Amino acid sequence: MKIGQFANRDSMLKAASVAGYAAVAGIAIALTWGALSAVSDARASVSAAETMLAELEGRTAVDRRDQFSPLQGAPAGSPFLQGETLNVAAASLLQRVGAAVHRVNGNVLSSQVDLNDARAKQGWVALVVSCDIEQASLQPLLYDIEAGMPFLFVDQFVIQTPTMGTSSNRMKIVLAVSGQWWSRK
Repeated sequence: MKIGQFANRDSMLKAASVAGYAAVAGIAIALTWGALSAVSDARASVSAAETMLAELEGRTAVDRRDQFSPLQGAPAGSPFLQGETLNVAAASLLQRVGAAVHRVNGNVLSSQVDLNDARAKQGWVALVVSCDIEQASLQPLLYDIEAGMPFLFVDQFVIQTPTMGTSSNRMKIVLAVSGQWWSRK
């Protein structure tokens, strides 16, 4: 009878060993799966951050955007005024605002760039533009200035409506617009 007891005991030990080995292997597989999943998520996050940084620095233009991307409707280009010097950045701002006025069939009457402003030392360029536009073009003009790239801000806005008795329905507006210049020095 002693031989049967040892055989029964050996088979129980073998079964317990196999069950323990299977449990350890299952735990190892689960830990490996979790680690690989975390690495994959981290790589995707780093890739998305690198892509966004490249877009913000203006190194690449996004031709194809993912349909689920939060930046899908964002305008392309640099958020800062371009130019090697503050004067060139001011000219870029003047050109950008003038082009926006012309896109809505408006006329730039006068413009003045203020490079002596206190904010100019911090890289901000300010511009005051006087123009005339149709009343229906006011909202598209403001949207074009504030929604495009580079980021521009309307600091002051004055409207002079057409005078009664004139056939023109064009109104005169004065816009104070500013944008930030980023020096790569």
